[in-house]
Amino acid sequence: MGFRVFCSNSMTLIWGTLVVFLFVYSLYVLLNIHKRKRFPPSPTGFPILGHLHLLAGKNPHNDLQKLAKKHGPIMYVQLGLVPAIVASSVDAVEKFLKTNDHIFASRPHSEASQYLSYGQKNLIFAKYGVYWRNMRKLCTVHLLSNHKINSFQSMRKQEVQLLIESIKKEAHDRVVVDLSARILSLNANLTCLMMFGKKYMDEDLDKRGFKAIVQDVVDLVSTPNLGDFFPFLGVIDLQGLNRKLKDLSKVFDEFLERIIDEHVEYHDRDQTKDFVDTMMDIMQSGEAEFQFDRRHIKAILLDMLLAAMDTTASTAEWILTELLRHPQVMKKLQNELQEVVGLERMVEESDLENLNYLNMVVNEGLRLHPAVPLFFHEAMEDCVVDDFHIQKGSRIIINCYAIHRDPNVWPDPEKFFPGRFVGTLHQKRPLAAIDFSFSGNSYCHKYIYRHLIKCHWIQCR
Repeated sequence: MGFRVFCSNSMTLIWGTLVVFLFVYSLYVLLNIHKRKRFPPSPTGFPILGHLHLLAGKNPHNDLQKLAKKHGPIMYVQLGLVPAIVASSVDAVEKFLKTNDHIFASRPHSEASQYLSYGQKNLIFAKYGVYWRNMRKLCTVHLLSNHKINSFQSMRKQEVQLLIESIKKEAHDRVVVDLSARILSLNANLTCLMMFGKKYMDEDLDKRGFKAIVQDVVDLVSTPNLGDFFPFLGVIDLQGLNRKLKDLSKVFDEFLERIIDEHVEYHDRDQTKDFVDTMMDIMQSGEAEFQFDRRHIKAILLDMLLAAMDTTASTAEWILTELLRHPQVMKKLQNELQEVVGLERMVEESDLENLNYLNMVVNEGLRLHPAVPLFFHEAMEDCVVDDFHIQKGSRIIINCYAIHRDPNVWPDPEKFFPGRFVGTLHQKRPLAAIDFSFSGNSYCHKYIYRHLIKCHWIQCR
């Protein structure tokens, strides 16, 4: 009995001391550090929590947009023990990612990155440095070159046509079609064919299926993790998020290991090399300027698999939804398809560069519905931006959602109006259309089958 009381009192003392320490530390940060250096404007915060209470809604990009309207396009927020700067305008983003890109090129550590990137060995979560530059070079040259992407052209054409034919048949039979599920399935098939050389059924990954697993990952990554804001809580895992991430990473790891083993055992040199073949060749040749093993291969494969299946599907779905909401835009797009392609055949990849209005529609869809409304960078050293002090280790939050709805840049920003891109396709491109992890060519394969899906679907209406 006495021992239990002693343990209880000891734990109370430990937690009490910890709370007092955090309170004093947070109070010091909030009241003193800003007096010494000029920080960006900031809303009122609380000790320990900082401004986390202001971002408690389901859509933090909306919350940050509202705060930016009051405090400005460069805003300071304290996320627990983590300082953060929110950029909510084009000018602000340029100052961070263009003028000072050498300082803000890195990605911050997160609990999710430990489980979904094999210890930040991928590109999305990797720290900026020699490793990231070398890995990016390998991906750009060997996986995402125009030659590599074009080698899968016939496969993409075949898969898109199979989808359209099945939808036409079901429409003829008056069967309800879940277009979202079909687009996700197409993305999974195209991605698996390019990456692994063959299609995989849902149950090949897990009994829950591709869609459910990817959605679980998206939900976990988008859920605020206390360990990201209070690093000492990461080990405790109060929310159980790390345990779930660990379980999901095991599912993906076993799946990717099986795929690599299949390639080692049944390698066919007469077939077009998929991404696994290419990376296995790099590993065996010793071409990489760093240690390159199966962990790096799996990290890059998981990067591409999750990005293609989640962001591409959601973007295509939103754009098709906007077309249904705006029949006049749909009609204008159909007219362009008839003029450029005609009624005798389906759209092909070679037609895409001549479909100007289609490009406007896609850009407008990306502006209104960015697949990733917030993305994060990290300050690698102390610096000054726009006369504001930015301390080393600060998270830089780019609010694409707010930038795309800035009335100073986009008149009637809430309106779906593709015509706003007339004559500005290259000068005025949504941030969501730019891939900040890979080279510009990484956008190429997403661009192609996003456009083909929409073109074929519109032709069939």
